[in-house]
Amino acid sequence: MVAPQREVVEPTVMPSVVEIYQRTKKLPDLPWNRWVCRPLAAVVVRGLISTRVTPNQVTLLAFALAVVAAALLAAWPGTWGLVIGVLLYELSYVLDCADGMLARWRGVASKSGHLLDFLMDEIKALLILGAVSVRLHLETGEATPLLLGVGGLVVLATGVSITTFQRREEIAGPATPSAAPARKAPLLLRLPLAVAKLLVHYPSYIWLAAVTGRVEIYFYPYLAVNALYALKSLAWVALRFGRFERA
Repeated sequence: MVAPQREVVEPTVMPSVVEIYQRTKKLPDLPWNRWVCRPLAAVVVRGLISTRVTPNQVTLLAFALAVVAAALLAAWPGTWGLVIGVLLYELSYVLDCADGMLARWRGVASKSGHLLDFLMDEIKALLILGAVSVRLHLETGEATPLLLGVGGLVVLATGVSITTFQRREEIAGPATPSAAPARKAPLLLRLPLAVAKLLVHYPSYIWLAAVTGRVEIYFYPYLAVNALYALKSLAWVALRFGRFERA
């Protein structure tokens, strides 16, 4: 009688953090993402590869951490409240990078997952802005930060709503493969646009608020750039839909 042969199972080689980063990174990317958050996110992805944790679950965990961070920023005065709140938010952002990287590594990236990520990101932006306006109000005893915060939430929601509207197929038309690279902005506009892009991406600089103890470093520039973006978006709506009909 011949003994049954046992199946030989080859040991699974765990990929390195560098390999995960190289295979899942996005280009082009902002310096804060490229040099700080995505390398850290690659460490997270390496720990999750062999688990049943899904990219969408990572997205939701990132959102939950951001909610806690916002609560701390609003309700815990003083240096420690600011430092821990910002650190928790930056950890949330690392997870926000990790969800897409995990999806790309597993080959399960989807439109629905991308939309969920976008939705959570925009809600987090509203939460952090509202929390910081409350914090500044409690620190100064003045109503101005609250009023600016309400205005900021309006302009932020306006920009997000119009951006979502612009991307709808009924407005943008069906997606088609791009035949030519996007045209570069004129040289004089590149620096202001780069600064605006940086200010919109507040994870790149909100940590400075914790280092300096001045949360205004985030609050006022972020308000200003979103107000400009909302005005630009409203101008697009007016030009697109406010024209007179031809006789």
